[in-house]
Amino acid sequence: MKISDYVLERLRDWEVEHVFAYPGDGINGLLAAWGRAENKPQFVQARHEEMAAFQAVGYAKFSGRTGVCAATSGPGAIHLLNGLYDAKLDHVPVVAIVGQTDRSAMGGSYQQEVDLASLYKDVASEFCEVVTVPAQLPNVLDRAMRIAATRRTVTAVIIPADVQELDYEPPAHAFKQVPSSLGVPHYAPVPAEEDLARAAEVLNAGDKVAMLIGQGARHARPEVEQVAGLLGAGVAKALLGKDALPDTLPYVTGSVGLLGTRASYELMRDCDTLLVVGSSFPYTQFLPDFGQARAVQIDLDPSMVGLRYPFEVNLVGDAGVTLRRLLPMLQAKQDDSWRKTVEDNAARWWEVMQRRAEVSADPVNPEYVVHALDALLPENAIVAADSGSAANWYARHLRFRDGMRGSLSGTLATMGPGVPYAIGAKFAHPDRPAIAIVGDGAMQMNGLAELITAAKYYREWSDPRLVVAVLNNHDLNQVTWEMRAMQGAPQFEPSQSLPDVRYADVAQLFGLYGARVERPEDVEPTWRQALAADRPFVIDFRTDPAVPPIPPHASWDQIKAAALSVLKGDSDRTSVVQQGVKAKIQEFLSGHGRS
Repeated sequence: MKISDYVLERLRDWEVEHVFAYPGDGINGLLAAWGRAENKPQFVQARHEEMAAFQAVGYAKFSGRTGVCAATSGPGAIHLLNGLYDAKLDHVPVVAIVGQTDRSAMGGSYQQEVDLASLYKDVASEFCEVVTVPAQLPNVLDRAMRIAATRRTVTAVIIPADVQELDYEPPAHAFKQVPSSLGVPHYAPVPAEEDLARAAEVLNAGDKVAMLIGQGARHARPEVEQVAGLLGAGVAKALLGKDALPDTLPYVTGSVGLLGTRASYELMRDCDTLLVVGSSFPYTQFLPDFGQARAVQIDLDPSMVGLRYPFEVNLVGDAGVTLRRLLPMLQAKQDDSWRKTVEDNAARWWEVMQRRAEVSADPVNPEYVVHALDALLPENAIVAADSGSAANWYARHLRFRDGMRGSLSGTLATMGPGVPYAIGAKFAHPDRPAIAIVGDGAMQMNGLAELITAAKYYREWSDPRLVVAVLNNHDLNQVTWEMRAMQGAPQFEPSQSLPDVRYADVAQLFGLYGARVERPEDVEPTWRQALAADRPFVIDFRTDPAVPPIPPHASWDQIKAAALSVLKGDSDRTSVVQQGVKAKIQEFLSGHGRS
């Protein structure tokens, strides 16, 4: 048995079923071992190493297991980095296995020689090791898997090409030999009783309690509901926690922040007590004013408590276990007026979203595209959104019901993970439909190539449905709007304008299905067609770039400032002003008429 054979055997022992990767001579030894191992674990071939890393992240996010990716030395290892940083910043367990030039060539300025240990020092800061002798391998690989899983982070194992070809020898019962073992123990740290009592005192004293939950609360849904019920609290969600609690609960106000809802903004603006569970939401300006609210935080990671807000009590522990310990100490609120206000605000916001989706646009309103999907989502759907204006509509218009999953690049907010996330989701759950909502910028950056990956593998999925919805507005729209709102500058066409691509036609060339939608009346029928297809389906929605992703706290003064900047010379000046006014005015209307 060679070292390369043992790597795959050990991955199988860790119950790794898929390795998302791209080949290269730096991992030729591993590729040969894959051939001898009958492709177990399965080598999933992406079109690019960055996409392999994104697929590993998507797999990890939607499976709850550790994602594994692999790449060759030099450029291959470099290409992995963006996807690995996405995993690190979103606290997702991913292990990278990368090749390196032969040991004899190291230090010789050899072809593709890169100091990978230094390169990976930050992204895999918790654990990054180079394997130089056979007896070292089990300990290094086991620790990489265990640390990634328990610390929810990125780890890296670097294996020089010549080392991959060495005969495997296990560590001996001898000095300076390090034997190893498999498995990740399940543990749930809980705070001290006195800290729980202090937290309960703060929460019981409040009259207007707000909760903010993130992905760390996903497995604590019953406890979150019970706490919210006792405290009469409204619950807002960070984007990574969008699927942590169903949006159908009347006191759930939806996403919070720049991409969030008006109801969540009002919840934070008016509360007197804040409980944050499993979230490191970074935007302080969307939390209560300093001094306005007494605050308690619960997080599993001790390095993440005490951030973002002057919390009075910080509790380090598993969300579910900690809330269960806290529940007997909480007192039920007798006055339900705060809860009723929260529920009224949430209901009103969904009415606003309905009206904004009905606003006419040229040719199609992107808000209507995503709003129409809301009612059509299969009960077990997995949804991935890309960065950009598409994330706004994902955050505001999709109401996740029980059992639905969704995610995006939360902290890195990188372009391009939408399609590879969905592909990773299909390998995690081949029996569930996946949907990617992406902008035309992200689709041109890398989504088109990954359609080839979907075409290669979809026959292996028991449910072949993977729908890619492209919001095709010929504009890098989020940056365009940020320039207007933040810099007071009109659209700079040389950087922002995108060429039109017939995305559906490209999909058909790859053996997939596709349709182009240029009329509002075709939106819903095409969604239905795609969700009933027997293979991946690309919908090219021709959307209006003038529809503004207005923040929930935007005032008329801010709308006016943005409009004035547009009038300085924006190429789309008239429609931008019209759409901005039409979108904002929906918050002040009653009824459901089209504007």
